[in-house]
Amino acid sequence: MGIWMDHSIACLMILENDKIVTNTIKLDSLLPAKEQNMGVHERQRHDKEQGELSEYYKKLSEVIIAFDDVVLFGPTDAKTELLNLLKESHHFDKIKICAKTVDKMSESQQQAFVRDFFSPTN
Repeated sequence: MGIWMDHSIACLMILENDKIVTNTIKLDSLLPAKEQNMGVHERQRHDKEQGELSEYYKKLSEVIIAFDDVVLFGPTDAKTELLNLLKESHHFDKIKICAKTVDKMSESQQQAFVRDFFSPTN
C-alpha cells in the first residue's frame, strides 16, 4: 500500500493485481472557523490541533496494520511523524514501512509512484 499524505489528507492506494484501489482519509478539524482565524489562546488551539492530528494518525495506523509493505510519501513531515509513531508500537514490527519525500503530485503521478515502488525490479 502507498499513502501520499500531508498534515490534512491522506490518499491511500492499494495495489491489487496491477490495479490501484484508492481511498482518502481527511483530518477532521474540530476547530470552528472563527477559532481558526481569530486570536484564540495559542496553547488551547495548539492542544486541539495536536489532538486532531493524533486522531488522524490513529485512523491511518488502523488501515496500515492490515498490510505487510507500506510506503508513506509526500512533501511534508507528516509521513515521518507517522512513521515514528508506528515504530513506537510493536504492532507494526513485522510491517515493512518506509517514508519518501516527494513534491506535490497529481493522482496519476501518485499511482505511478506506487506502481514503480512495488514493481518486482525494486
